Amino acid sequence: MSGHGDGAGGSGGTHEIGTPGSDGGGRRPGGRSARVRAAVRAATLAELAEGGFEEMTVDAVAARAGVHRTTVYRRWGTVAGLAVDALEAAGGEPWPVPDTGGLRGDLRALCRLVVSHFTDPQDGPVARAFIAAAVRDPATAAALHRFLAGRNAQAAVLVTRATERGELPAGVDAAEVVRVAVAPLYYRLFISGEPVDETVADRAADAAHAAAHAGVLPRLST
Repeated sequence: MSGHGDGAGGSGGTHEIGTPGSDGGGRRPGGRSARVRAAVRAATLAELAEGGFEEMTVDAVAARAGVHRTTVYRRWGTVAGLAVDALEAAGGEPWPVPDTGGLRGDLRALCRLVVSHFTDPQDGPVARAFIAAAVRDPATAAALHRFLAGRNAQAAVLVTRATERGELPAGVDAAEVVRVAVAPLYYRLFISGEPVDETVADRAADAAHAAAHAGVLPRLST
């Protein structure tokens, strides 16, 4: 899922992470182990897109990936393990941060990325499935938290650049500006069910831009 744009909703990569189970012995980057991981992650995303987390099974993922079910059970353990692995892999993938030359344009581009990702016919169901999985499984919730925290930190560069250009007062909390921008979109998408389009995205971005410019989002002392 994207969090703030492309990411977990796209195809899984081969980013190495700790997963339940073990191959036993060394792993060769780019070898059969990497191909198995890539196939299983791609199958996990496809199963999430088709039936959601509730309908996904380890056996179905194994069959789609062309991998023996015992291999999947040994290395990933459960459907939650598969979801966690896919999220961790997505978190390690590069993500293009908008750069329009100004904060208002950057925030609008960011918010439009969120809307387009969650409303995309292919990526949207996968991203929503990850959120549904996080509600039901603590390990997936923790992985989703890490994924979103990483995306938020990357997106905060938009605000840092703006401060360095003199667009914003010093001391603005960059990460909080991003949260304020995207929060209304998540509320509509997952709480109220109200329509979300580019007009709504732009309004959320403009509100965050105004708040940042007014200096009402300072970094809090810890």
